[in-house]
Amino acid sequence: MATIKEIAALAGVSRGTVDRVLNNRGSVNEKTAQRVRDIAQQLNYRPNKAGLMLAAQKKNIKIGIILFNDSIPFFQEVYEGVYAKEKELAGYNCNLLIRQVPSEESAQFDAMEELLKAGINGLVIAPYNSLYIAAEIDRLTDLGIPVITVNTDILSKRIAYVGSNYLQSGQTAAGLVGRMTFGDRYVGIVNGFSHILCHAERVSGFTKTLTGNYPDIRIMETVENHDNDDESYQQVSRLLNDHPEMNVLYFAAGGIYGGCQAVLDSGRAASMKIFVHDSVPTTVELIKQNVITATLCQQPFQQGYLPLDLLSRYLIEGIAPEKELNYLNTEIKIKENL
Repeated sequence: MATIKEIAALAGVSRGTVDRVLNNRGSVNEKTAQRVRDIAQQLNYRPNKAGLMLAAQKKNIKIGIILFNDSIPFFQEVYEGVYAKEKELAGYNCNLLIRQVPSEESAQFDAMEELLKAGINGLVIAPYNSLYIAAEIDRLTDLGIPVITVNTDILSKRIAYVGSNYLQSGQTAAGLVGRMTFGDRYVGIVNGFSHILCHAERVSGFTKTLTGNYPDIRIMETVENHDNDDESYQQVSRLLNDHPEMNVLYFAAGGIYGGCQAVLDSGRAASMKIFVHDSVPTTVELIKQNVITATLCQQPFQQGYLPLDLLSRYLIEGIAPEKELNYLNTEIKIKENL
């Protein structure tokens, strides 16, 4: 196993410099620091766990986490991943400062400012898609606070992203519609928030693929439900009323239960094909009832666990994420393979 002494010799620096780089403490020229990290990675350097724990305990590392509220069923599973990693980090004196916020720019910005004042060393965030939030991520990065985005990405100086390839996810949903529906097909799209990048990318991938590969399938209208079941019920009810020929629905985000209840109450469930994302309990039940045709899942537990794993390794061991884009696999589930 490689030692700090060997890394220092190859990098042409002192052992103290290697220690500062690998333990992410002190000021080291970025070019030199990257050379040290590259050599450590090539040699498969792994610090002594007991030494890591002792060093981390002295640092009192604080990681901020800003996610949407756990009242959203999908994020309940994300938080399970967060809490699982929190238990693993307990021995390293690594504290998680978790903030649940609504999908509002101001609420997210305020949470970032609050965590900055609390002295966080790194941040995991599901960002609201705005230049304002992107600029704040850049500011934290310039202050030496690394940021990892999760669930949805944003153009910024963040060091990594963990989540789905949402454009491809929308394309896959379109492929399912094209292959699992027949005859004259009229599609309604139910989006969550147009200002959340992952939702917008799903819709973009879906619509472009349908238009390009299945020109005989008509998209009738796109509506937003803001991931709210009551609003989803109202929007889908109106869609069905305004477009009596509609026989396919695609939910790009949440509000699935409310929208499906509108389909059931309309009496048109038997003639409707419905495609959704994620496998929260209500969605699973609707698949079993043959209301939902198929769902595409994006591993919510890993979305909670993996960003913290990557960020804590960076802060404790000085090991940067190997990949900038950490895409999770998309799983297609139907009634027969739930």
